[in-house]
Amino acid sequence: HVRSRRQRQMCIRDRQQAMSALGAAKTQGLVGEQPNGYLGVVGSSAQAKEIADLINKARKAEYQKLAAKNGIQLSDVEAIAGQKAIEKTEAGQFIQLNGQWQKK
Repeated sequence: HVRSRRQRQMCIRDRQQAMSALGAAKTQGLVGEQPNGYLGVVGSSAQAKEIADLINKARKAEYQKLAAKNGIQLSDVEAIAGQKAIEKTEAGQFIQLNGQWQKK
């Protein structure tokens, strides 16, 4: 079974590709920022899930380093990062508040 060119382009293979696709995914409403410091998938999309998974893996590694360096809990770093990410989210993009997705 041969994949079409479009299907190949939509496959996100590494963090660099995910980072490159993140802006467009946010603008298109595919992913949004959550209070826990991680990206969430707003609509059901395999590409959005791939982007979120790869970026969240990198974020968690960074949060773990910050927590260890500062002698604080991972959950504290996640909460601070989530608050900052939501504050930085551009108008028209999705954020999750009280468990619900909404446009900022």
